[in-house]
Order: sequence, then C-alpha cells, then structure tokens
Amino acid sequence: MNIDPAIRPSDLDRSLTRLFELAQKKVRLLDESWDRSAGTPVFTVQGKYTTRGWTEWTQGFVYGCAILTFDATDDRALWELGRQRTVQHMASHVTHTGVHDHAFNNLSTYGNLRRLAKENRVPSTDWEIAFYELALKASGAVQAARWAGVAVGKPSPLSANIASLGYIYSFNGAHSLFVDTIRTCRILGLAWQLGHKLMHENDRSADLLKRSVLHGLTTNQYILFHGQSGHAYDLAGRTSHEAIFNRADGSFRNRSTQQGYSPFSTWTRGLAWAMLGFAEELEFLATIPDEKFKASVGIDRSEVMRVYEQAAIETCDHYIHPWAAKDGIVYWDDGAPGLAHLPDWRNKPADPFNDFEPVDSSASAIAAQGLIRLGEFLNDSRGETYVQAGLTVARALLAEPYLSTDESHQGLLLHSVYHRPNNWDFIPPGRKIPCGESSMWGDYHLLEMALLLQRLSDPSRPYPVFFDQGLS
Repeated sequence: MNIDPAIRPSDLDRSLTRLFELAQKKVRLLDESWDRSAGTPVFTVQGKYTTRGWTEWTQGFVYGCAILTFDATDDRALWELGRQRTVQHMASHVTHTGVHDHAFNNLSTYGNLRRLAKENRVPSTDWEIAFYELALKASGAVQAARWAGVAVGKPSPLSANIASLGYIYSFNGAHSLFVDTIRTCRILGLAWQLGHKLMHENDRSADLLKRSVLHGLTTNQYILFHGQSGHAYDLAGRTSHEAIFNRADGSFRNRSTQQGYSPFSTWTRGLAWAMLGFAEELEFLATIPDEKFKASVGIDRSEVMRVYEQAAIETCDHYIHPWAAKDGIVYWDDGAPGLAHLPDWRNKPADPFNDFEPVDSSASAIAAQGLIRLGEFLNDSRGETYVQAGLTVARALLAEPYLSTDESHQGLLLHSVYHRPNNWDFIPPGRKIPCGESSMWGDYHLLEMALLLQRLSDPSRPYPVFFDQGLS
C-alpha cells in the first residue's frame, strides 16, 4: 500500500459532500421502493437491492444510513425517517436470541438516535432517551446470553494470562466463535456503562463488561495469528473467520471459515472487523477507571489494553502490508487462488473489473475507519501512519469506480462482496467475477467512515464514539 503522508481530512470535504448528497437521494429511493414483506435489503443485483435470508443482520444498517445522513447534512426528514422506522421495525432485533449481530442492528439505530439526542442535535425528551437506553440494555444482555466457556489449559499472554475465558457464540451454534463478533461487543460495553447486567436463574448476574472483555481476549488468542506458533501460515495480523470449540469440554479444536477461502488465509472483511473492533474497544476501555474495571473483570485494565493494542496494531499492519493493493483497497481474501493470475497486484491499484478475484470495498470501508481510530487513539508517530493509511483508503472509496454516482443505482459503495464461496454475489453478463454491486453493510460503513472524517475536519463537533465519554 502506498500511504499518502500529506492528505488531510479537510482535503476530502468535497468528496464527502458529494457522498452525502447522493445518500440523501438514495436512502429515500430505497425506503420508497422496498417491499418490506420481502425481508431486509442485503445486496444489490443490477443496481436494485435484494434480500438474502441467512440472518436478518442488515436491517439496522438500512435505517442507520438515514440517521447517519441526517447527522452529516441536517436533513431533518431523514432523522424522522430513521427514527420512525426504528420504532416500527427494530424491536424484534432487540430480543433476537438467535444471532450475534446485536450491535450491527441496534447501535446503528437506537444507538445513533441516542447519541444525537445526547449531542443535542435533535429535540428529545427524557422518556425518549430512556426508550433508546432500554433497547440498548436489553440488546446487550440478549447478546451476552449467547455465552460459551473455554477450557483454558495453560494461561497465555495472548489472553492476558487469565485463567477463565469464554465467547459469544455465532448463529452457527455454541461451538462457533466468529471474528465479526468483536465489533458487536460494543453493545455489551454500552449496556454495562448504562448500569445494566444479565440476570440468570436464582438471581445470578453476569457482568456485561467482563463478558465483552473475555470475548475479546478469546478472539485474540484463537482467531488472530501472531507469528508465534511455527505453523506454516502463522503470519502476524492474519485472522481466521471462525474458531471451533469442543463443547463437551470447552477445548479449542481448530480454525475454520464460512466466508473466506480457507481457515489459514484471511477473509478480508473478517480482518477489517478485527481492526475496527479492537480499535473501538481501546477507545472505550481507556475511559474506565482502573478500580471499576478490575471490580467487573477481575484483572488489571492495563493487561487487557496491552493485548487489545497488540491485536489492533497487528491486524492494521497486516492490512497495510502485505495485504492491500497500492491504493489501499483489498481483494476479498488474501489466499484467493486467482490472485496468482494478477501479476504484481500489490504495486497496482486494485482492479474490481479483473477476471479472477473480486475486490471487497466494504472490507476497505470498515478497515479505513479502524486505521483512523487506532491512529487517533495512539496519538503518536505510529498513530500518524495509521491515520494517513486510513485517509488514503478513504480517498479511493470516495471516488469512482467505488462511489456509486448513478442515482438510479440504489447502492452507495460499489464492488462490495457478500459470500464468495457460496457464489451469492451477482456476476454481470460478460464478466467472470462479481463486481459493480453494493451491500447494506458497505453503504452504512462508508457513511460511518465519512461521518468520522467530517468530524475530524471540523474539531468543533464531538468525535463520534458508541459510548458516553467520561461517564464510565
């Protein structure tokens, strides 16, 4: 990746304005045209959003796009649209016991609405804020209930030498830990900050912060590679999509994947979830007093921060080099076999129109935010490199061929890929691989990235985070 050391957030202001103007039109277009009896929009086919009933993990992104676009433009009608649709359609996601996707759905809607109310950007009553907070508390507890313990064996520095681990299991079942879930753990952290806990039989309570932290430590030890094991494909910063545990005794068995090429290559969107997930958790954990953290989790906050910082740095470094193309955009998996047919691809801008392997712009949008947040958190010379890398990726995404400027196309971010192994993505006539289409998570994370850039360009506005700063 060729990092531009000179680019600044303000240099992207015109591109951001164009994106948000397109979003104002496209959010309305989708809301007016979508048949809600068909399910939830997931990805586009020939420019029109379609559904794919695997799990309903994208509905919060649909309404979240309206809320974020209001945040950037002050288009009050879009705030009202996002607010109304959240009240009308998101309640089932608050109590959805079958998925690990709670933050994706509920922080994107209830969380953003609450944040805007707390920023005094919109009129609100105490009861309205209490409504949002009740949804967020319940969502955090429901996700935390998807809990499976781990037989640790010998404590490891990769998990802060803790003797008791566990994880929030994926929709695949109690044996399955997904890398994606590191970013959905935010909902547990906010619910904890709001004073909530998960209650079990006989009034036993589970601490939500502790479960979030243990999940992150388990993810770091069993999902991330650290270049320490001597295994053939153990490259620091590489991630697997899934870890499998033997539920008979809680022991780790193997790495796996649902959406990547192999368990020993890196599915790029999974890498991006880890980059952003660990970076945001660092921002959050830094606000918690040491004594309060130890009372909840049982170990020193500094030990957890050390592990999370290493995880964020290693995954971000792996993205920058050796994985990203020259312009900072990535293909869908770093082990995808067709890359062998793209000579010297790392030293060229990514080519979404090649005949061998698709790029995944949604992974790059998620990763760009992770790079910037890590850089802002470190706030030193290392951090500056990550910020500049994130801005370099953002510049590419905010321009063609990635920005969807055709107003009849319902998506915002082109060349997003959902599930390459299952061949779910649309391949245009005359082409050999998916290209030219959008996804709800790609559009949402492009807007989330853009909102972060807008706030960085205007320091008078608060830095956007999922939690309440200074209230832990």
